[in-house]
Amino acid sequence: MQLSEQDLALIQKYNQPGPRYTSYPPANHFAAEIDSESLLVSTREETGPLSLYFHLPFCETLCWFCGCNTVTTTDHAAADAYIDLIEREVAQMAAIMQPGRQVAQLHFGGGTPNFLTADQIRRLGKIIHGHFRFLPNAECSVELDPRRLHEEQVAAFAEMGVTRGSFGVQDCNPEVQQAIHRVQPSEDNSQAMRWLRKAGFRSVNLDLIYGLPRQTPETFADTLAEVLALEPDRFAVFSYAHVPWIRPAQKILERHALPDADTKLQLLKLIIETLTNAGYTMIGLDHFARPDDELTVAQRSKTLQRNFQGYSTWADTEICAFGISSISQSSNAYRQNVKDLVSYRSLVEAGQFPIERGFVLGQEDQIRRETIMRLMCDLELDYDVMSERLGLSFKEHFAAELAGFGDLESDGLVSVGDHKMVVTGMGRLFIRNIAMRFDAYLKSSGQQYSKTV
Repeated sequence: MQLSEQDLALIQKYNQPGPRYTSYPPANHFAAEIDSESLLVSTREETGPLSLYFHLPFCETLCWFCGCNTVTTTDHAAADAYIDLIEREVAQMAAIMQPGRQVAQLHFGGGTPNFLTADQIRRLGKIIHGHFRFLPNAECSVELDPRRLHEEQVAAFAEMGVTRGSFGVQDCNPEVQQAIHRVQPSEDNSQAMRWLRKAGFRSVNLDLIYGLPRQTPETFADTLAEVLALEPDRFAVFSYAHVPWIRPAQKILERHALPDADTKLQLLKLIIETLTNAGYTMIGLDHFARPDDELTVAQRSKTLQRNFQGYSTWADTEICAFGISSISQSSNAYRQNVKDLVSYRSLVEAGQFPIERGFVLGQEDQIRRETIMRLMCDLELDYDVMSERLGLSFKEHFAAELAGFGDLESDGLVSVGDHKMVVTGMGRLFIRNIAMRFDAYLKSSGQQYSKTV
């Protein structure tokens, strides 16, 4: 995929703040006034497969670009106390669920999941498998930091069934690494890849970030060449979101020169052209995968899914999330745990669900959620298929929205026909902008979002 000067001009035109739509409505619409029981109704009643998420927040040092909810400490004993709380939360949640439910997905995020020692990882695995049954083909994954990784930790994750890993590289250039407070020698990356492959991990994803201080197209071209040599199955290449009003540590990056808008566009052009020329398929948003990867195959067959865990091949799973700040998703509700350890400990030890806020979806919310998610996964909306899926006339229900795509269509980002709307190849870059047209909450949000490209 090659980007022309006209394409770059379109990026400048449409690069505006907007949600990432890992949920609909976006998480900024969650409210604290909703009682926990209202958010747990469907969890108590549903019988389908589960997707488990565990937020392991600890990091030894803080990366200044980071937007995640983390706890910075070098005291690894802190993880033991946290696992104690996780064990109580898991038992409490498992007790209210219908019996016989099986786990289709398991994901460990952070923070740094490999902050845990191998013994702590094994203990956490015993807790999880002691309360939940797993499908034979369950997809189990973990986020890792190569700088803190040891082979025995990889083995411990593999013992509990983890076969997918992702690790952040961000940038291989030493000057960029110094500027973002994440010095990560290339040998750490190659060693992590060797250990994961040796342990039987069948899929490895690398994370990169563009828009960081001191990045140039020339230096990032070297980074891309270096990470391509590792032969990962997937890439997630994120546009750096500078949101110091949310993450104050990001203010430190302003000491160095953040790339200007033109440089960031050139970085994006380089990324897309380099990865697609290397044979990776642009799935959507920031994700690239090999042509034979499960995500690519699922997108072609219109079975790709998207939720708080990113793109997935599992449909109709309920996400049950554990630990501070984690977000759960049932068929008609979202709920988010408290974000700090003190509140989390107090609530869990008191035998309460550590829920801070949530959202109960009405019928129209569910219709729009399905529409946005299918658009972001399938890159098209077939009106007859959507009508059958939603139990209504899609063209009539969204007549106003479909009539308002003239600007996007004239710019070659979508094709709106009598039977379907299709996102063009160039339109993949603007999938967030396209999805925003179906967002009933956007105008009343008042929320500051990261930019869409």
